[in-house]
Amino acid sequence: LEDPVENIGAKLVRQAASKTNDLAGDGTTTSVVLAQGLITEGVKVVAAGANPVLITRGIEKTTKALVAELKKMSKEVEDSELADVAAVSAGNNYEVGNMIAEAMAKVGRKGVVTLEEGKSAENSLYVVEGMQFDRGYISPYFVTDSEKMCAEYENCKMFLVDKKITNARDIISILEDAIKGGYPLLIIAEDIEQEALATLVVNKLRGTIKVAALKAPGFGERKSQYLDDIAALTGATVIREEVGLQLEKVGPEVLGNAGKVVLTKDTTTIVGDGSTEEVVKKRVEQIKNLIEAAEQDYEKEKLNERIAKLSGGVAVIQVGAQTETELKEKKLRVEDALNATKAAVEEGIVVGGGCTLLRLASKVDAIKETLANDEEKVGADIVKKALSYPL
Repeated sequence: LEDPVENIGAKLVRQAASKTNDLAGDGTTTSVVLAQGLITEGVKVVAAGANPVLITRGIEKTTKALVAELKKMSKEVEDSELADVAAVSAGNNYEVGNMIAEAMAKVGRKGVVTLEEGKSAENSLYVVEGMQFDRGYISPYFVTDSEKMCAEYENCKMFLVDKKITNARDIISILEDAIKGGYPLLIIAEDIEQEALATLVVNKLRGTIKVAALKAPGFGERKSQYLDDIAALTGATVIREEVGLQLEKVGPEVLGNAGKVVLTKDTTTIVGDGSTEEVVKKRVEQIKNLIEAAEQDYEKEKLNERIAKLSGGVAVIQVGAQTETELKEKKLRVEDALNATKAAVEEGIVVGGGCTLLRLASKVDAIKETLANDEEKVGADIVKKALSYPL
């Protein structure tokens, strides 16, 4: 927008929608409409001479109280309701709803479900070896899809290092092999220091090499165990000096293979290529033996978590369509439905169609009684009016 003040307003609303999308994956329209309600009603009272600081305080206190009420209203979603939740988000498409429910049934509620573009006109579902953990790319410059802010590679080689990479010279032979072979490379290390990282980023941006890097999940001994789990899934060899492997002397023989890798700013998903099924089973058995020997509940919990990550697999939904335009539109709908279902599993569900907003609006008067002064109460009234905007 030309007007800089209007531009700030637009950016604020965009930020609200973006945060909703990051946290819930759906509900962006409702967020924008609620933001519009708060702004419209707020501007009216400020123009009439009210104190904006106290009004804001009233809005914040009321919102906090309403979020607590919302949590009380939500109920845990049953397995039989998952298809309904997904279908509603996909525009009442029960084919999509049933497929998402089936995917979750196969990999468990906390399992990993990903989307990819299919080769036919029909949607399909399959489960592959794979794992996901809470660590994203080290630098946003590794992103390959700027719209989704993710780095995504197929048939990717894996380079696992159980130490810091301080110098780009130490990994030059691995990088040269990747450039010659034309294959994407994912580097997972304890850390990558600035000089080495800069070399990777510059070469990625120039298009010399397809590369992404992240810090290994976990710390200390647990980090080493996670690297071993990833090695089992991908067939890689973890670089450790204590087993006689020196970073600067290893070649492509230590690299593993992944069918697909997807990195966001917070998570990494590694999908196996199907060649390590037996190794993964043996690894899971080893961890089960460790659980029997473990004495502390915390240790058992972490070991169970590793088993879940290794053996749960990844459900892949292939979205099919007749044309490129239809494919994009369908993929967005399925993505919304999947995110809504994940949010429902995590936080529970409430009655839709604006009913919950109306119920929350009816709670505002009681909240007003707890506020310190009249202007804070005006802030509460603004929230009450804004809740009717999406209806």
